[in-house]
Amino acid sequence: MPAETYLFTCLNDNYGVLLHDPAGNATAAIDAPEAAPIEAALSMHGWRLTDILVTHHHADHTGGIIELKKRHACRVVAPHQEASRIPGVDVTVREGDVVTIGTLDGRVIETPGHTSGHIAYWFAAQKMVFVGDTLFSIGCGRLLEGTPAVMWRSLLKLRDLPADTQVYCGHEYTAANVRFALTIEPHNAALRARAEEVARLSAAGEPTIPTTIGAEKSANPFLRADLPELAEAVGVDGPAAQVFAAIRAKKDKF
Repeated sequence: MPAETYLFTCLNDNYGVLLHDPAGNATAAIDAPEAAPIEAALSMHGWRLTDILVTHHHADHTGGIIELKKRHACRVVAPHQEASRIPGVDVTVREGDVVTIGTLDGRVIETPGHTSGHIAYWFAAQKMVFVGDTLFSIGCGRLLEGTPAVMWRSLLKLRDLPADTQVYCGHEYTAANVRFALTIEPHNAALRARAEEVARLSAAGEPTIPTTIGAEKSANPFLRADLPELAEAVGVDGPAAQVFAAIRAKKDKF
């Protein structure tokens, strides 16, 4: 039986995601922004929470962990480098480790930059990656605990995943990201098409994710910093990490 996902909103603009394995009767929450929406989603589907997969230590991704753990006795998996800043951790993971949810295997990808120990969980067989706040649709996370060069390397790891990989990120930022991206690449046909799609989805109150790695490679300027047209757009004559830094700096002021 194929894996199932359920996407829902938490807090202000966070997304919660449940990953369910029917064969193993296991369900993981990707991060835990707050307990109540996760409990409601579990109840609606009749699923049992077995795991919480934490991407990074920020409170808007960890605030519901203790309440959920008390209720469900679930396992909490977290990045090794940030475990001391995350409550209720049972298992810590590093680059290349495999996390098993029922019969599903996810590989840990270290993606520092937004935070120093940020990780993503890639379920290759299910063609899904859960990226937290490293990559957004048409955007990327702010560099709160890392340099542009560090974040660029993290984004390249994600960009190298198969094009049909579905990307689940931690926030609904796509409309604002599109507005900025169009100032960098106003003639990018894929970006303009994505802008129209996002406008339709937003008007209907629908989420703009999941996206795919392939779609982001075509339209997300933060994944395109090694292309000459991006260097020209931001006026940088230097390596891709410098171009990325210039794009990120412009976004920070946008």
